[in-house]
Amino acid sequence: MPKTKIEIIYTDDDILVINKPTGLSVTKDRTGTAQLIDILAEQLGPQITSELRLVHRLDKDTSGVMILARNKQAQSVLSGYFERKLVTKTYLAIVTGVVPSPNGTINAPLARNRKNPALMCIAGKKGKEAVTEWKLLADFGTIALLAVSPLTGRTHQIHVHLPHIGLPLAIDPLYGNSQPLFLSDFKPNYRLGKNQTEKPLIDRLTLHAYQLSFRAQPQAESRNLIDNSLNPPDCFVAHLDKKFAAAIKMLTKHNPNGLDAFLNPNDFSVIINTQKLH
Repeated sequence: MPKTKIEIIYTDDDILVINKPTGLSVTKDRTGTAQLIDILAEQLGPQITSELRLVHRLDKDTSGVMILARNKQAQSVLSGYFERKLVTKTYLAIVTGVVPSPNGTINAPLARNRKNPALMCIAGKKGKEAVTEWKLLADFGTIALLAVSPLTGRTHQIHVHLPHIGLPLAIDPLYGNSQPLFLSDFKPNYRLGKNQTEKPLIDRLTLHAYQLSFRAQPQAESRNLIDNSLNPPDCFVAHLDKKFAAAIKMLTKHNPNGLDAFLNPNDFSVIINTQKLH
């Protein structure tokens, strides 16, 4: 992938919080392209990156907020938070389909797909427990914007759970549609100028890890994690890339209800301005 600079959302002696770009692998993959640590090493220097430790992951094509530990002690404490479900991850997902209700919970066990072990599938009683909560943010008609929170951390959980309820990601090359989203797909009376070719509004996976927050931090562990003089935020938010933001703006502008497509119209400005989503 082309050389890129990774946005640092927050850092202190114990943690590094970044906004991971889409298309960047967290670990080495078969393509041989640069991975997350390679890019960070160029940006921050090998001394800092040699001490970084993973506590959770994002899929290669998923962008958004990701937290890394800067030492063994921080890694141990943060890993404990994830294991005890003290961390809430909220993704923004542009999906297609008719949304049946304002919110819901998907409880469907997952397992490896027998025909293609690189993929996951709904597996009934033989699968591992997988639970995802979702909330409708905006209904644009045949396209919608959801806030999605996986309560379990299964591989490709959101990719599989959303199609299971008839709301697949608008663009998902692994599990569904790989065609880009064009303005002409939803803008009434769209017309191109003579000899013009329409460019995609968005051509990447329509899933972004928008927000990561701590539900609670036990006082004893909190003191072990950070110096008493530091007070890191309990919530981190990663702004949308240009294409993802443009897609939301255009969907808001060109749907029949305009801004009223949002159940809470304030959520539009909250998301566009990278503020905490409640």
